[in-house]
Amino acid sequence: MTGIDATDYPAARTVEDFTHNLRAVNARIEAALQRAGRSPGEVRLLPVSKTVDEDRLRLAVAAGCTMFGENKVQEAMRKWRNLSDLDVRWSVIGHLQTNKAKDVAEFATEFQALDNLRAAAALDRRLQAVGRQLDVYVQVNTSGEESKYGLGPDDVIAFLKTLPAYTALRVRGLMTIAVFSSDADRVRECFRLLRALRDEARDLDLVGPGELSMGMSGDYELAIAEGSTCVRVGQAIFGARATPDSHYWPGS
Repeated sequence: MTGIDATDYPAARTVEDFTHNLRAVNARIEAALQRAGRSPGEVRLLPVSKTVDEDRLRLAVAAGCTMFGENKVQEAMRKWRNLSDLDVRWSVIGHLQTNKAKDVAEFATEFQALDNLRAAAALDRRLQAVGRQLDVYVQVNTSGEESKYGLGPDDVIAFLKTLPAYTALRVRGLMTIAVFSSDADRVRECFRLLRALRDEARDLDLVGPGELSMGMSGDYELAIAEGSTCVRVGQAIFGARATPDSHYWPGS
């Protein structure tokens, strides 16, 4: 569950530290899959590297990381440039201001926080200009919290129906951030809602393979139990962040 004490996540500062942390997280992922009666390898681990400097990211790559998730486009683009000698892909997982669409179209492999048509149109236009396509996930606010971005659950199907017009966007699935709570039932409700929306959208052939990006360091095992196919894990790999998650939310 969320709300893990930061002391549970000491900073990884060597290749050995990262190797240990990655093995531990992957072992917990596979154990959660087994408990859920799911097949091994059904969940992709996306290491979330926000606030982590490039020197430490090089160590993480040496330990086996091949893709990083970043919330802020400017920070992600800086790291992309500074690590251009490495074979690393980048996923933008935070809210997109339309004036940053050109940057995302230049360097990102996927965008996991699509929740409005202005962003879809801006991304499509910029991608068409450079002859690229982009994997996207539609973000849904399953917790109903005003501090979270994402579409309301009732708006998801109608939004998905508009996306085929943007041919540079490849819709892969849905993404959510669950309520931050020690109450496992409340957290599970968020994940179950996203799965139900995915099932409805998949029946209508609106959501590609129907992937579910849900679960972070504090709740990814619950997310896997509810069907997640991608977990976004930062602190359990890199160590506790000094910057609170609220820094990346509306009003920050």
